[in-house]
Amino acid sequence: MPAPLLALEGISRSFRRSGGAVVQAVRSVSLEVAEGETVALVGESGSGKSTLGRIALALLPPDQGRVLLAGANLGELSASELRARRVAMQPIFQDASASLNPRRTIGDLLAQALRRRDAARDRGIDLLDSVGLRPGSQYLARFPHELSGGQRQRVAIARALAMEPRLIIADEPLSGADVSIRGQILNLLLDIKRRQGVAYLMITHDISIARAFADRVAVMQQGEIVEIGRADTVLDAPRHPYTRRLVAAVPSLDFPAAG
Repeated sequence: MPAPLLALEGISRSFRRSGGAVVQAVRSVSLEVAEGETVALVGESGSGKSTLGRIALALLPPDQGRVLLAGANLGELSASELRARRVAMQPIFQDASASLNPRRTIGDLLAQALRRRDAARDRGIDLLDSVGLRPGSQYLARFPHELSGGQRQRVAIARALAMEPRLIIADEPLSGADVSIRGQILNLLLDIKRRQGVAYLMITHDISIARAFADRVAVMQQGEIVEIGRADTVLDAPRHPYTRRLVAAVPSLDFPAAG
């Protein structure tokens, strides 16, 4: 079997609150994402999902365990080696407004991410076109505040794609968007996966997103993964009581038969 693209091995992380109490956010979590695979990490707010995502991105060091990206232990790399390796792994965050510099135009934001600056304008237009902001040339001179929330999230996706990543870690990228925008962004991410073979670690509290998007689902509760497996197996026949509660809480559109 080939090595996984991303491997989290025995990850633990705690935080000390202002009053001195220690909170264990992640407890001995192991998780893998293969090339081209989509893994959904699901659980309620406070379950440790986002902390695990930040550790995977090497934005936060673990107290214990290690993060392997294409076989390289990120914790053992120098700062320059980490920057070079991390190009293959890009984030998409929940709040695109907070992740886009409001003082830079969309063209500047994309050019900053592109390695070939001489072709930045043409490549930026292509990226914007690819995420449904057409014609891309009309968006290059705009600032983030001039775009809608859905358009800003598309720019965030375009910026991630500019690095030609093998893996995207998306932390609640659809949270807060209305239903029509959620559907558009989800379809865009699926299309990117089909066209480019990008792998995803999708962090979400929404079971319906996991069902529509993921190959495998990992369920996280109180810092631990309590169930993991194929998406249809976990969500159609959950074994853990917590997973059953999450699935049962999803609103149903079924109507009782007339009679």
